[in-house]
Amino acid sequence: MGDVRIKAGIWVAASLRLGMLDNKPGVVVRKGDPDAGGVLVKLYGRSGSIVLSQFRDVAGELAWMRATGAEPVSEQVADDYIAKQTRFDPDIWVLEFDAPDYLPPFEAKIV
Repeated sequence: MGDVRIKAGIWVAASLRLGMLDNKPGVVVRKGDPDAGGVLVKLYGRSGSIVLSQFRDVAGELAWMRATGAEPVSEQVADDYIAKQTRFDPDIWVLEFDAPDYLPPFEAKIV
């Protein structure tokens, strides 16, 4: 039996719903491939933003890395990172959440 993966569009819709339930409203800034697009998540906090980038770990499990570093960065730095990634991957989704604690509203293994 193969690894069952949720389509990107469904995962995005569920994440936005979880954000509303967790009082961390979110929006789709860039719509990617509805079936297999990757995802970037920008978390807005009190002292800047953090961008999380989705990837699969060595075991094939979904994981996230703090693509802009461990500490919050300015909105410009976060937006520049996102712009660079969207140039490389036209199928990528970009979500933004208001997250004062810099934690996503969905379950996430952050490495």
